[in-house]
Amino acid sequence: MTANKGLPANPGDYDASNIQALEGLEAVRKRPGMYIGSTDTKGLHHLIWEVIDNSIDEHLAGYCDLIEIVIHTDNSVTVRDNGRGIPTGMHEKLQKSALEVVMTVLHAGGKFDKNTYKVSGGLHGVGVSCVNALSEYLRAEVHREGKIFEQEYSKGIPQNEVHEIGVSNRTGTTITYRPDATIFESTEYKYDILTARLREMAFLNKGLRMNLTDERETDEEGKPKYEEFHSEGGLLEFIEYIDSTRHRITEKPIYVSASVDDVMVEVVFQYNNSYSENVYSFVNNINTREGGTHVGGFRMAVTRLLRQYGEDLDLFKKLKIKPTAEDFREGLSAIVSVKVPEPQFKGQTKGELGNAEVTGIVSRVVGEALGHYLEENPRESRKIVEKVVLAATAREAARKAREMVQRKNVLTGSGLPGKLADCSSKDPADSELFLVEGDSAGGTAKQGRNREFQAILPLRGKILNVEKALEHKIYENEEIKNMFTALGVSITEDEHGERRLNLEKLRYHKIVIMCDADVDGSHITTLILTFFFRYMHELVKQGFVYIAAPPLYLVKGPKGQSRYCWNDTERKAAQEELARGGNLDSVKVQRYKGLGEMNAEQLWETTMDPERRFLRLISIDDAREADRVFSMLMGDEVPPRRAFIEANAKYAKVDA
Repeated sequence: MTANKGLPANPGDYDASNIQALEGLEAVRKRPGMYIGSTDTKGLHHLIWEVIDNSIDEHLAGYCDLIEIVIHTDNSVTVRDNGRGIPTGMHEKLQKSALEVVMTVLHAGGKFDKNTYKVSGGLHGVGVSCVNALSEYLRAEVHREGKIFEQEYSKGIPQNEVHEIGVSNRTGTTITYRPDATIFESTEYKYDILTARLREMAFLNKGLRMNLTDERETDEEGKPKYEEFHSEGGLLEFIEYIDSTRHRITEKPIYVSASVDDVMVEVVFQYNNSYSENVYSFVNNINTREGGTHVGGFRMAVTRLLRQYGEDLDLFKKLKIKPTAEDFREGLSAIVSVKVPEPQFKGQTKGELGNAEVTGIVSRVVGEALGHYLEENPRESRKIVEKVVLAATAREAARKAREMVQRKNVLTGSGLPGKLADCSSKDPADSELFLVEGDSAGGTAKQGRNREFQAILPLRGKILNVEKALEHKIYENEEIKNMFTALGVSITEDEHGERRLNLEKLRYHKIVIMCDADVDGSHITTLILTFFFRYMHELVKQGFVYIAAPPLYLVKGPKGQSRYCWNDTERKAAQEELARGGNLDSVKVQRYKGLGEMNAEQLWETTMDPERRFLRLISIDDAREADRVFSMLMGDEVPPRRAFIEANAKYAKVDA
């Protein structure tokens, strides 16, 4: 009998030596995405959140009221708090300093001891040790028991023992780390991402002060950029901030705070005149971007109470259809924050809460508060229900408008717009659609494209501002109808009235917005992006939407040489290069103000050729912050828009 019949003669091709057992933090460096989600910008910022979350936990425990964050010129980070300081004594089981255990051992920390932290964000216990593993250098400094302790690490490996370096009359922990450039795609921290998160944390933690210093940018006096984050009003101030770009229809927000079975619930919500829902949700201060059971409980209570109120007063009698859950959420802004002793998150990055018991707790707490509000504020309550009636009416009108567009497409064959110059490829993965500003530029693009995989759809003028329009009006707009039919997508509704974008017949996996590099072009780009954000969000989420980046300059040398330039730095360098030490006046600079100034060959080689072009991928790190910005830029409220423009005016340039 031959036991290994059919197997390779040399069993050494696969033996015990092929089995890897990763020890300690080695696993984190080998598979960082398993611990921090990714190694892109989001993963990089996840490091700083992990360190700050430890300081926030000290605040929640009642021992910290100041956190200082410094971004150094080399993108290293220092986070300093005035909490109790990480213990430095000997860990009985591991026979190491507790500081070293916390910094180098996965699933180690005070958060597993209910007596230390009643609630905590970092309950997976891998936070600061992961930061250590993914940093080329990290230094931990602890002020505790009248002394200062220190330990340094490289890629998670201690470089010395925990040792005393001085005396101190305060307590707290300071972590300084430099992300490992061999791990991350980029080690550059984004100031806007940091400020958005710190602002949230200030609202969620009344009384906590957080200071951000960015040494990479200094003013005329050489002082680094600095910003303070502090809130005494908490969630009530938070909802004022997120709704500052909208007109609210109720005088005051509805607020509730309660504790049930050790779960602390704090919720604030109000209605405004917008057409979208805007819910921020948090668990133990962690931003749960995908929601979870706490959001489900909140929505359940709002729908149940408002439906009952409307039916009791016969306020839905004019409707020929029954309001859906989505109708009750139109124009609703809310912040749902819960503190849970033992949260169960779906995924390491904690994007969605899974604790089933939280649904009922939040639903009951919100339901009681909303019930009292409806009884005590009949005038405001009627306004809310009238908003629901309008939403249901508009939804039905939009459904009929969508059906009419789709029926027309079926009757006319393919339904593709006459202005569309399609590509010959039928594989969506290989096909690109360029949305081009104006018929003239569209004609040039049609001549310059690769017909095999590039389609062109010219858009005439400025498309409808969907932020201000009722949904059924959107489907009547010719340019928007053309985009729907060219892309092959449709909006469907389930039996509960929930709408989603159907991508089954999507014809292109790369959608490129190509507009002029001037003020009008930027406005049109923003209008198109607003449309995609509101009605084709899934395309953005899946990474199918891009913005073309045509060059701003063509620099021509005295001997016929030329260079395309995308910014002023490149232009200056090209002028100096082509002048070759000679007279700069001999170098001619052409400033492109529109796509129409290029011929077909130039447009191809600078903007459409996959080998040479620059495309900006549209991604959304924070959908709710994007919601606020779109509402502010494209809505009716002028003061917030003016403030935004003034704050960002330094990024704008005026053409001579």
